Amino acid sequence: MSKKHVVVFNRLPETLVERLREHFSVEVIPASANIDLFAASAAKAQGLIGASRKLGEKELEMATTLEAIASVSVGYDSYDVDYLTERGILLTNTPDVLTDTTADLGFTLLVSAARRVPELDAFVKAGHWRKGIGEEHFGTDIHGRTLGIVGAGRIGAAIAKRGHFGFDMPILYTTNSAKPELEEQMGAQRRELDDLLKEADFVCLVVPLSAATEGLIGARELGLMKSSAILINLARGPVIDEPALIEALRQGQIRGAGLDVYTREPLEASPLFELPNVVTLPHIGSATHETRYAMAERAVNNLIAALTGERPTDLVNPAALDRR
Repeated sequence: MSKKHVVVFNRLPETLVERLREHFSVEVIPASANIDLFAASAAKAQGLIGASRKLGEKELEMATTLEAIASVSVGYDSYDVDYLTERGILLTNTPDVLTDTTADLGFTLLVSAARRVPELDAFVKAGHWRKGIGEEHFGTDIHGRTLGIVGAGRIGAAIAKRGHFGFDMPILYTTNSAKPELEEQMGAQRRELDDLLKEADFVCLVVPLSAATEGLIGARELGLMKSSAILINLARGPVIDEPALIEALRQGQIRGAGLDVYTREPLEASPLFELPNVVTLPHIGSATHETRYAMAERAVNNLIAALTGERPTDLVNPAALDRR
């Protein structure tokens, strides 16, 4: 009996490729493979594994034998989940393993924006530090300030934990349902979005991208924030109306922002680069050696389960099981 065929299209260490080869026939294609190369490879596959590629009907119409896709990511907004479910194609993701790493990065952005770290690092390296700094270079305190979490899932809760226990920050949060554990452990208080934006000194976005969250923070919402507030985005770029944010930062409508995600990625040129009051990182929420390996390993485990008749641990679309 011939082995099932798996195509690796991005982000997988060689040790894990070898593990897949113990079970399947494996083809590795470049992450930069164009649509024609990808489609030709997918047409022979029962399994796909990778990340950072949009996959829907157009990309998968030739993949008539496809059974499962293992995404090396938590978010799955790149996939047409309804289409996959209709075809009975299982989709898996990699939650949990990147929670703490991404929360660390969120707090890195918060601290960097509050204390103007990149700006003042550049100031020193450019040779401008020739006397004691004055108020024009002062940052803002973090300890004791109010932290607002928009989307208090695993990552949001981990950021809240860092703020409350590490910096004595009162915690506000907004979600579709109450989070009793946050309220009991940290005294967190649930707010409607508008009220959170008005009260918080730091607003951290950690919602998934969906029709409901696209453009969630626009000119109106930015106008509700304190002029001393700092906005952190760890979610997805389209959650923020980027031109509105740029204008708010230019006008000093809010103090600053820390961004790891953008409407267009990679971001090769942007008015954001001209603004001293924004920290820009290249979508590195989970980008540590340890976490990326753990994510890839979890994706491999999911794919092996899916293609050997077991239910994967991290199944995004369980309804697809009924279509098989």
